[in-house]
Amino acid sequence: MSVRFVIFTDLDATLLDHRTYSFKPAKPVLEKVKKLKIPVVLCTSKTRAETEALTRELGLKHPFIVENGGAVFMPENYFPAAFFKKLGLKTVKNNGYRVVELGRPYRRLRQFFKLVRKNTSLPLIGFGDLTLDQVAALTGLGKKEAQRARLREYDEPFFLESSLLAKWLQTGKKNQALKRNEGTGSSRLKKNELISYKHWGPNDIRRVLRRIRQEASRYGLRITAGGRFYHLTGRNDKGQAVRLLCKLYRLKFGRIITIGLGDSANDWPLLEAVDYPVLVARPDGSHAKLPPGVKNIYKTRKPGPRGWAEAIKYFLSSFGISEGRAAISTVENKFKSAPNKKQKREKIKNL
Repeated sequence: MSVRFVIFTDLDATLLDHRTYSFKPAKPVLEKVKKLKIPVVLCTSKTRAETEALTRELGLKHPFIVENGGAVFMPENYFPAAFFKKLGLKTVKNNGYRVVELGRPYRRLRQFFKLVRKNTSLPLIGFGDLTLDQVAALTGLGKKEAQRARLREYDEPFFLESSLLAKWLQTGKKNQALKRNEGTGSSRLKKNELISYKHWGPNDIRRVLRRIRQEASRYGLRITAGGRFYHLTGRNDKGQAVRLLCKLYRLKFGRIITIGLGDSANDWPLLEAVDYPVLVARPDGSHAKLPPGVKNIYKTRKPGPRGWAEAIKYFLSSFGISEGRAAISTVENKFKSAPNKKQKREKIKNL
């Protein structure tokens, strides 16, 4: 019986470079995957607007998952309507997509975020507090991309670390305090508020996050850590969205083998939901600490898109996948009889 591959991938610091947001080092392997007609599903903390732009740039026409599993967007005719009925999935049609919404509306998240900040007096700054210029300065995005990043629907990125505050203060705009754009009114964070937490250590940050997580849990919300920011979401996560899509792909293809790639804590649910998880190295070559439950993980030696390419070449080689042969039979036996890990890595070097 033939088996089809499906790839689920994070974007920032995985398929995209952490600093430049370029996917150029992964492009040759990505093009090979596209020729093999292997679906590449983007699974990201980015917004729909950001992800749509990237799917066009990457030349992908597959479903994508946005804002840490907040919603799954599928091209309208990608899966037959009968599949959704069979799985009991409620969808809405939106600008050429069938959408399954799993997350809390952004408006509700902002209400909670403001409440926690008021009740705790903690130095929490979310995307909803930032101007376009401030988002661009903190992320390194151009203004067009930063505007897309601000169009939140299911996820509030936030930060409290002094390193990011310092980065904003070093942009030459020290006299411009961060605005809190809350409703029709606005208030300003004083400059001394921004720098008064610069001596915080890791234990201080962990203690604060533990307190925020406890508050979030009371309201059925969740805090996760991404590559650049912390994220406030509903009870959704990337793994929930990936498992949903896997059910649809099984109805479409029959048997599937899934590969998942990520680099940070908010990717754990994604890695747990796939057959072959890949932990992409950080820019310094280290790896994020793994929680219990993620087994048989492939750790790349290279960071970002170079690590992404390394891992995909590894699996294509191990399974004997070549152009024109995206579906294979007896996958399990083929993989078990493949060379050991060290031999596989040496083989990949020569690809």
